[in-house]
Amino acid sequence: MVENTISVALSGNPNVGKSTIFNALTGLKQHTGNWAGKTVDLAAGVCRVGAYKINITDLPGSYSLLSHSGEEDIARDYICFGRCDVNVVVCDATCLERNLNLLLQILEITPNVILCINLIDEAAKRGITVDKNALQKHLKIPVVTTAARSGKGLDTLKDEIVKMATLKKSGIGFTLKYNDEIEQKLAKINSSIIDEAAGLSGLPTRFLKLRVLENDTAFFASLRKNVGTDLNELAENKNEEISKALVSGIMDESERICKNAVHRGKKDNRDRKIDKIITHKLFGPLIIFCMLALIFWITISGANYPSNLLNSFFTSLEGGIFDLLIRIGLPNTICEVLVHGIYRVVTWIVSVMLPPMAIFFPLFTLLEDLGFLPRIAFNLDRCFHKCHTCGKQALTMCMGFGCNAVGVTGCRIIDSPRERLIAILTNSFIPCNGRFPTLITVITIFFVGSYGATSSIGAALLLCLFIMLSFLMTFAVSFLLSKTVLKGMPSSFTLELPPYRRPQILKVIVRSVFDRTLFVLGRALIAAAPAGLIIWLMANVTIDGASLLNIASRFLDPLGKAMGLDGVILLAFILGFPANEIVIPIMVMAYTANANLTEIGNLGVLKDIFISNGWSLLTAINVMIFSLFHWPCATTVQTIKKETGSTLWTAFAVILPTIIGILLCLITTAIWNIVK
Repeated sequence: MVENTISVALSGNPNVGKSTIFNALTGLKQHTGNWAGKTVDLAAGVCRVGAYKINITDLPGSYSLLSHSGEEDIARDYICFGRCDVNVVVCDATCLERNLNLLLQILEITPNVILCINLIDEAAKRGITVDKNALQKHLKIPVVTTAARSGKGLDTLKDEIVKMATLKKSGIGFTLKYNDEIEQKLAKINSSIIDEAAGLSGLPTRFLKLRVLENDTAFFASLRKNVGTDLNELAENKNEEISKALVSGIMDESERICKNAVHRGKKDNRDRKIDKIITHKLFGPLIIFCMLALIFWITISGANYPSNLLNSFFTSLEGGIFDLLIRIGLPNTICEVLVHGIYRVVTWIVSVMLPPMAIFFPLFTLLEDLGFLPRIAFNLDRCFHKCHTCGKQALTMCMGFGCNAVGVTGCRIIDSPRERLIAILTNSFIPCNGRFPTLITVITIFFVGSYGATSSIGAALLLCLFIMLSFLMTFAVSFLLSKTVLKGMPSSFTLELPPYRRPQILKVIVRSVFDRTLFVLGRALIAAAPAGLIIWLMANVTIDGASLLNIASRFLDPLGKAMGLDGVILLAFILGFPANEIVIPIMVMAYTANANLTEIGNLGVLKDIFISNGWSLLTAINVMIFSLFHWPCATTVQTIKKETGSTLWTAFAVILPTIIGILLCLITTAIWNIVK
């Protein structure tokens, strides 16, 4: 028996169950995941229906043929130039309106399209019903509803594929009408080059005219590579208004179609009402502020007790470890270095870092699972777009709260190299978990009082205000970079707002602890060990009766005074390069002329030490400013070097926030002196 071969392209937005359908049809065990951009390469498999052999290609998840990423480039090129017999576009029944955008664009290329509406079971749970007959009537293509995980509707899908392949059509499947201005411009575009490109590629002339009108240089490059025709000479300069009009036309048509074909139940309407509040221009930022304040309050309040327990535990071991080293014959000086230097710094970092990270990261992961984090990114997208950067930077910025190194690594989700670099360079403007101890200590001592039940609430609120300052600085520097050394237009992206889900608490805890907390802590400890050695040597090695710590702080004192700080504070930040958590202990060590790192647990005593060494309200303000804006920690610097592969950009990432921090402190001091 001779088999007839049918080629099928399986396309759709990320997270619509496309890979699940591919696995079910072909029997291949390709990994599926609930995150955008999971499929990044072409996966192929075979399915047989009677005498037909169906070759199925699983394309990368993409939101649009108006390509904005490498994945969308691959999907667009295959659909445009792969010349498959049937295009199966998979859509999510729970958010069909958004998914139809890609379908309508593919229909502008070919009529050989099947709409596969997946997750119909999930839609039913949310009270959403889809009228497939209404869709078929409007779109004039077959519509199949499926629940791929249970296999429902897949046999019907295979039958429709065979049926369409035997009745293969040509031309345009659906002519989308745009506004009058766009249609008039399309009518004026007439060129033999377009006719030639259409003949060689098999693409409709209307589709090619749309790409010329939009000046889609990425598509022009693909067209030139695949058929040798160049449309660049026909295109005018990039016009953002035309691009917006094209996108608006597609979205408006999707809304019109779904208005008659999709009926929503109470649960889905409830989620949409919640989204209207959370993504509101006024209430959205307020909700972000309150949510951050709540998370920081929980972190601040919850971390104190376990931090004290860990510190007491490590301190109780210190004497025994010291005696053990003496017994095995190590010199007293070596024991001092190992225990009072390296051990004390390393255990201090564990005591200070581990509890807040163990609280913050699960809360952060909880927001991801709930679906709240993408909505934060949605609210911030407009700001980043105005800064000529990508809205995805909002997500990496949120990651930076836990650890800037994690935020830098997260910048991989940004496709544009220019915008990715801007996000990497500005991520350290967001205060990480390691800077919170300094910020919280200073806020509590000088602004909200060290006693009383409301101190942690006040500290959380004031901390949020300083974080808003870091947001503003991130926007300002991103805009400055995009207008100077990293010029370019912002790339748009489709931000997926997933449904609200009940989080899986156990998985959240395991994922946040192992993937984030222990990873960050391990990197910090690697840098902390040599720091402990350096700090101990500087405190104990003397020249003419003065310790190296004291000599270095006196050297830095003129710059420190000009910034409204002092030499001890600047030196503490420099020596805190391996881990910001040890900045306050180094200050105490220098102020009290102690040879070892010492913790002052009583905030009242700590305040007396600071004030007796010349601290004022101006000093406290500038310490917080400089804590927000100075060089990133050693772990983050290592990560920046790894991600950029450039010593130059790594140095720039260190120098940029430092210069801004120094300038802000100088300005604050000048204003303070004028007002005073």
